[in-house]
Amino acid sequence: MKTARIISVVLATTLLAGAASAREQIRIVGSSTVFPFSTAVAEQFGKTTDFPTPVVESTGSGGGLKLFCAGVGEDTPDITNASRRMKAKEFRQCQENGVTDITEAVIGFDGIVLANAIDAPTFEVTREQLWLALAAAGPKPAMWSDVDPSLPAEAIEVLGPPPSSGTRDAFEELVMEKGCEAAGKEKDFCKHEGSEIREDGPYIEAGENDNLIVSKLEANHAAVGIFGFSFLDQNSDAIKGATVDGVEPEFDAIAEGDYPVSRSLYFYIKDAHVGVIPGIVEYADEFTSEAAAGEEGYLTDKGLIPLPPEQFEENRNRVLALEKMTGEGLE
Repeated sequence: MKTARIISVVLATTLLAGAASAREQIRIVGSSTVFPFSTAVAEQFGKTTDFPTPVVESTGSGGGLKLFCAGVGEDTPDITNASRRMKAKEFRQCQENGVTDITEAVIGFDGIVLANAIDAPTFEVTREQLWLALAAAGPKPAMWSDVDPSLPAEAIEVLGPPPSSGTRDAFEELVMEKGCEAAGKEKDFCKHEGSEIREDGPYIEAGENDNLIVSKLEANHAAVGIFGFSFLDQNSDAIKGATVDGVEPEFDAIAEGDYPVSRSLYFYIKDAHVGVIPGIVEYADEFTSEAAAGEEGYLTDKGLIPLPPEQFEENRNRVLALEKMTGEGLE
């Protein structure tokens, strides 16, 4: 089995080398949250270097990692974006398919926000209330006011990401799991079945297209949407963020760690493609530069929350050295 795997990796690498001339553009897949940042970097990279502008696709974090881990070769992505960290099972899948050398880059922070239409009533909620409203293992109320009389007397209608989304994974961990614990449930229960979202109607999977969620929120003032802060920031003329646990989803609150629903954003490099598909390290250099992801970088205008200076430098040095992931610490 090991011999067969080694042969398949060698064959894939040989095919990749032979097909380099067939694909001169970097191919990037993954998170819809990271997509606008990655697209901005790709456009800047295309304008300021001699390399072609990379092709960036929004497939969701899970979908991107599945494509990325499928193998080594010109027909597989070079980079995948993710709005949560690679999982241990995804890392194992990569290794089994010959994607053995991977470099992890942290690009900054993002908050997961709940939002409704700009002219709808302001929504204030706690993570415990969200768990009671949305948990598969909870009471499954029909109305927000059934959860708490202080909440609107409206049917619960939450438009959110599908299971393939990193935003969905992070929401389940940071909201559902923590809300479950706040409701007094056992920690082990909360980490597993307690964090699962109900499937009987009030939570509506809205796909990876956040623009679609915004249009639905504008049309239905009773609905609430879930997405990354950057998207709220870019659409503040149409939607407004809800207060969660008494904290508003604002840039400074996320940067300082006060907003309770925040997470790191990532991209992953397939090191076997470096030097074969042109410009991969140079693209990573642009993405992790002060000009792009620093405190005054152009990505902050799109809602990215920068890393603290020390972490920023450490991350940049690790990425440009193509430091190989070991899989340690993955869950």
